[in-house]
Amino acid sequence: MLGLLWAVAVVLFVLWLLGFAVFHVASGLIHLLLIIAVVVIIYNLVMGARGRRTL
Repeated sequence: MLGLLWAVAVVLFVLWLLGFAVFHVASGLIHLLLIIAVVVIIYNLVMGARGRRTL
C-alpha cells in the first residue's frame, strides 16, 4: 500500500512540474506574440501614413 501511495505522489509531482513548465512557456509565448502584434500595428500605421502622403 505504501508503494502505491509513493507512486501516486510521484506521478502527481511530475504532472505538477509539467503543468508548471507548460504554463510559463505558454505565457511567455503569449507575451511575445502580443509584442509582435503591437510592433506590426505601429509599423502599418507609420507605413500607411507615408503611403497616403505620396499619393
